[in-house]
Amino acid sequence: MESKNKTNRLLWTGLLLIVLFVVWTYLVQTVDVQTAGESGTAVGFATFNTWFHQMTGVHLRWYTVTDWLGLVPVFICMGFAVLGLKQLIQRKSLWNVDYDILALGVYYVLVIVGYLVFEMVPINYRPILIDGRMEASYPSSTTLLVLSVMPTLVFQMKLRMKNLRVQHIISTITVLFTCGMVLGRLFSGVHWFTDIVGAVLLSGGLYVIYKAVVSWNLEKNFKN
Repeated sequence: MESKNKTNRLLWTGLLLIVLFVVWTYLVQTVDVQTAGESGTAVGFATFNTWFHQMTGVHLRWYTVTDWLGLVPVFICMGFAVLGLKQLIQRKSLWNVDYDILALGVYYVLVIVGYLVFEMVPINYRPILIDGRMEASYPSSTTLLVLSVMPTLVFQMKLRMKNLRVQHIISTITVLFTCGMVLGRLFSGVHWFTDIVGAVLLSGGLYVIYKAVVSWNLEKNFKN
């Protein structure tokens, strides 16, 4: 019963984060909207966003570093894709692939869809031009990618790895990397503060729902 309640709490927490993301997205488009940034486009929470941007300044070196390090979660996704493909070949049926890996594939697709939607329908643009062009800025795509993928590495490792010491080492490295990427993106000056918040809410909601779904399946199999 306790395990079931925990799974339910995870699910409701994930859904709550998604609702908060929707509300936050609405607020970003309606509260204190002013023209700001090099491109002179509209941005919500303009007074705070502009103040924070001016306080931190622009650090393109951090932008470049975090852009390149954004390949790390991409390679992690590819690693899980290879694992799923290997299971598919060996077991000769998609439905025989581990449930958590199938769910992970669906989860990654949802993250990609979320990214593409906001690329096609920009909420706001970056505070600075990138190579002379305006680029969509909400939510921060690099932050979304890192916060969506890196927690799945820790979660999958705990499901599949028995060595607790190695688990601890990888978890610590993953947390430090993730925090460094989010802070690097925040202080690089290529996003508004509200862009980072939006990415945190969306990625958090999707990940917690994924974790709840996998936990529910583990509980069902344990009972059977």
